[in-house]
Amino acid sequence: MRAQFVLSEIGVGLRRNLTMTFAVIVSVALSLALFGGALLMREQVSTMKDYWYDKVNVSIFLCNKTDAATAPKCAKGAVTAQQKEQIEADLREMDIVEDVHHESADEAFKHYKEQYSDTAIASVITPDQMQESFRVKLKDPEKYKVVATAVAGRDGVESVQDQRNILQNLFDLMNGMNIAALGVMGLMLVIALMLIVNTVRVSAFSRRRETGIMRLVGASSFYIQMPFIMEAAFAGLLGGGVACVLLLVGRYFLIDHGIALAEKMQLVNFIGWDAVFAKLPLVLAIGLLMPAVAAFIALRKYLKV
Repeated sequence: MRAQFVLSEIGVGLRRNLTMTFAVIVSVALSLALFGGALLMREQVSTMKDYWYDKVNVSIFLCNKTDAATAPKCAKGAVTAQQKEQIEADLREMDIVEDVHHESADEAFKHYKEQYSDTAIASVITPDQMQESFRVKLKDPEKYKVVATAVAGRDGVESVQDQRNILQNLFDLMNGMNIAALGVMGLMLVIALMLIVNTVRVSAFSRRRETGIMRLVGASSFYIQMPFIMEAAFAGLLGGGVACVLLLVGRYFLIDHGIALAEKMQLVNFIGWDAVFAKLPLVLAIGLLMPAVAAFIALRKYLKV
């Protein structure tokens, strides 16, 4: 097969269907940009979970004198020194526990005053109203229920809280956005495939005379189909390239500059450029192969060779 002939046929096909080719490039670019964005969003959620779950603790709040009068779980009275020692000893014996820190009522009161000193209620809160607590760091934060089951319901324990729940709503929101992006990506992908099929169909119809002559002189099916397949692949590759640019520009303006989330949300561990560059080859590969396969399947129906 002569490369010059194939390239000339590709150029002819692209010029004849310029508007449809442009539509294919745009739809492929948008669908692949959403696909890449969804992959990066999933990796961002995973990165944030690894970062934050490593810092959150399980908090075990102990009964005080106020709780003994108001909280049903503290009906037997405030926690005793013996109960505290037993709870701490049992926690330290657990294999999943990495560290245990006891926070006294005075320390809790000090932290409360630091955080809520400007509020009206801060002036009426006293140290004896604050709860003592154990802050438990787990080797695997997912095993929170093991600690909760072992401690909840004991005398002197008012409640057990997993701080992961504070972050779960954020992660659920990001996962929802990820699913929505995948849904829109699927819709754009269907539109792109339909455009590719129609473009190939129009191109094959406009060159039916040339293909008929080629068939009469003995050209193989592969030789006749190759220009059409490469046209679609070339348009898809351009769309993939545009999608890569959109991902790079999006990462640049959203995180580093422009909106600059990295500066405004310094407590969030954002994904780096390496994560973005790692997705670009996949985006380009899909941009190249998807239209080529769609064109090949369409030609079997619309180009009888």
